[in-house]
Amino acid sequence: MQTNFSAAQLADPHVAESEKILRKCVHCGFCTATCPTYVTLGNELDSPRGRIYLIKDMLENGRPADKEIVTHIDRCLSCLACMTTCPSGVNYMHLVDHARAHIQETYKRPLLDRLTRAVLAAVLPYPGRFRAALKLAGLGRPFIGLFDKLPALKPIAAMLKLAPSSIPPVSPMAKPGTHAGKGTKKRGRVAILTGCAQSVLDPAINDTTISLLTRLGAEVVVPEGEGCCGALVHHMGREDQALASARRNVDAWTRAIDQGGLDAIIITASGCGTTIKDYGFMLRLDPVYAEKAARVSSLAKDITEYLAALDLPEPVRKPGTVVAYHSACSMQHGQKITRQPKELLAKAGFVVREPREGHLCCGSAGTYNILQPEISVKLRDRKVKNIEATGASVVATGNIGCITQIASAARLPVVHTIKLLDWAYGGPRPEGVSDSGLIAAE
Repeated sequence: MQTNFSAAQLADPHVAESEKILRKCVHCGFCTATCPTYVTLGNELDSPRGRIYLIKDMLENGRPADKEIVTHIDRCLSCLACMTTCPSGVNYMHLVDHARAHIQETYKRPLLDRLTRAVLAAVLPYPGRFRAALKLAGLGRPFIGLFDKLPALKPIAAMLKLAPSSIPPVSPMAKPGTHAGKGTKKRGRVAILTGCAQSVLDPAINDTTISLLTRLGAEVVVPEGEGCCGALVHHMGREDQALASARRNVDAWTRAIDQGGLDAIIITASGCGTTIKDYGFMLRLDPVYAEKAARVSSLAKDITEYLAALDLPEPVRKPGTVVAYHSACSMQHGQKITRQPKELLAKAGFVVREPREGHLCCGSAGTYNILQPEISVKLRDRKVKNIEATGASVVATGNIGCITQIASAARLPVVHTIKLLDWAYGGPRPEGVSDSGLIAAE
């Protein structure tokens, strides 16, 4: 794609980076076939190619975002299916991130939209606040129908629908500390991200991960001072808040590295993993953090990515359960992790089935199912239909957002992949999962 940025514009490193990305686009349109919003809405401006034209026009002319641009950029899930499809290597992720930051700086949203986004940014990344908000959600449930009738209040209705009726207690395993590896075979030292929303909605995911890793002989560190990875606000264009989260985590993990070394930083929410693996890029212009952030990004591993690299023993039991594996967009498109989770499940004795249209997003996408509830529900229902068509008895996936989204409509249990693997390797059976077909491993 030909561009016409001025030398003064290209002096801005963010604009210069976006210009390089724009030049790689050859207008081929391959991205339209795999874009969930284009497939759902049929509007060229709701495809990656259409959004690229809008972003180019906005940045090249150095003008503030307008309502049309904001509408179509807001509808983007950042699922990154377009990056998997693109034959030219267009880094749409970095381009749309820049566009969102530009929108945040130059566009004044309607009051209720601003308030909704401000509340999400002030609550979701902070476990204590998020927990308190979920406890208060019960007071708002009787008004869901009313909120749903008013377009500006639909995000509030969506939040209340997604809020669980009960919240697990805070896990003591999430406190900073070290969990020693067991057995005679030592497998190194790793840190684990406790994160934000997942630690409230399902703390058992990390507890299970720590339990399995320590049984396999790994020492697991929960560092002091780490927290939300910054993804939630990063995708809302709130770059200062996102970078502050990134720096805090880089500091926490750097201390852990200095105090005993780390073989990996384990991530159990793939949405977080995609962002943390991008810390090196996000902080590339910060002379204090650039090198440290790049080191952290190089150590970040999804739990299935890490386990697949180990010489695992034979499972304690082989459940034989038929599992529909849902590959989160941040897993398959963001991190290019596709075969490891399925291979691990198969080796552990599960029968793995892949739903049709596995490349399409379930509609969760961070805060998307709150801010764009109508599109999100269409994608969710399409995903659930394809999952249930597999005939599986349980859904496995590696992202808390997908778990919450799919479970809100599916008639079968939806669990994190690590819980099924832990079950096969000696842990408890995940709640809601049948033990029919269970056979002892030889």
